[in-house]
Amino acid sequence: MAVALRCFRHLPSLLHRSSFATRRGLPRAPAACPALLLDGCRQSVCQMLLTRQLATKKAKGKGQSQARVNISAALVEDIINLEETSEDMQAVVEALKEDFSRNLSVRTSPGVLDQIIVVTKDGKFPLNQLGQISQKSPQLLIVNMTNFPESTAAATKAIRESGMNLNPEVDGTLIRVPIPKVTREHRESLAKLAKQSTNKSKEALRKVRSKSINQVKKFKNKVSEDTIWLLEKQIQQMADSAAAEMDKLLAAKTKELLG
Repeated sequence: MAVALRCFRHLPSLLHRSSFATRRGLPRAPAACPALLLDGCRQSVCQMLLTRQLATKKAKGKGQSQARVNISAALVEDIINLEETSEDMQAVVEALKEDFSRNLSVRTSPGVLDQIIVVTKDGKFPLNQLGQISQKSPQLLIVNMTNFPESTAAATKAIRESGMNLNPEVDGTLIRVPIPKVTREHRESLAKLAKQSTNKSKEALRKVRSKSINQVKKFKNKVSEDTIWLLEKQIQQMADSAAAEMDKLLAAKTKELLG
């Protein structure tokens, strides 16, 4: 009993330093606390901090459309890894950036063909793994299929159906790819592709969000409704932030493409 009292005696100081605990994690408890009792103390403190944070957010949110939540990842690490969720969402954003940079530009370069997927009898492969891509002139790209001549027809089809308004011509194991003049129609076609890529990325982002929220809901019988609410709100905020970044990327790319 005395040991228990010594453990609980530290609760006021923990709560008094709740802002510090939220940022840095909980302070160490006395060495004399038994492990089982220590776990109970920590869980109680975590719940108190989260409940206090929820009350604060709701109070601040009165009369406002939204109140932001910022839970310390250390407080909920047994429920979900928020840092991993953030990294997964950011990876989707970075993939969109790479797609815009590599595949959507009015400036011609061999790299625009690199990631076109070619379907062969042996599987699906990026074009640059099957053929050597080079630029003969600003208006002409060459794909040398000497190493995989049997895939020439499949590569030609993939280029034609890539959505980049390309009309390849076959000459033996060489595929000539004339680059369309930068007309208004071509620019608008690229801008449309940028919008489609953004929508696909947002769908991937929604999958990350749903996966994370489902992970949180698995603990609905183990933690309070307030904790679940806070976590779901923070995950949604993270997704909204990533989606907003995608919208900015799309706006900048559209402006670049349409000139």
